[in-house]
Amino acid sequence: MEDEARNAPPEIGKPAPDFCLCDLNDEERTLAAARGKIVILNFWSAECGWSERVDREIVPALAGWDGAAVLYPVASNDNEGEDELRRVSQERSLPPVLYDPGQKVADLYEAVNTPQFFVIDREGILRYRGAFDDVTFRQRQPARAYLIPAVEALLAGRLPEIAETPTFGCTIVRYME
Repeated sequence: MEDEARNAPPEIGKPAPDFCLCDLNDEERTLAAARGKIVILNFWSAECGWSERVDREIVPALAGWDGAAVLYPVASNDNEGEDELRRVSQERSLPPVLYDPGQKVADLYEAVNTPQFFVIDREGILRYRGAFDDVTFRQRQPARAYLIPAVEALLAGRLPEIAETPTFGCTIVRYME
């Protein structure tokens, strides 16, 4: 039973699984260390055009939240090296990227796409899981935003109107051994 609970996907309204990853500067980052702030986990890719599009919108939003929300970009693709991750994240003015070799945290959160978001409230509870907005291959212009309204609801002391959406983007690259 304990193994089943440990392997269960994170549930909306329940504590988000803690993790420890190093950023590209070899500094350890944990979810627990960010308690008291809203944490946005973004399973992210340097090569995915969908991630690039979202980066252009999320970086200015972060500045507007004045440190009350933090972004943890998590790089889990086996085909992206640290030099590429460092270069692209700097070009896009992202906060330090967390390196997830072997997809341990991606597996913990059952992340399959980039970008794929998980929003955790100040108490460590998962409050949103899904896409940045409703853009897909066939719908190139967003008609509805999801991530930013979810974060802004939490900042205002409310639960997000929408707690879960399907994701869309590039598949996380996993090499089989």
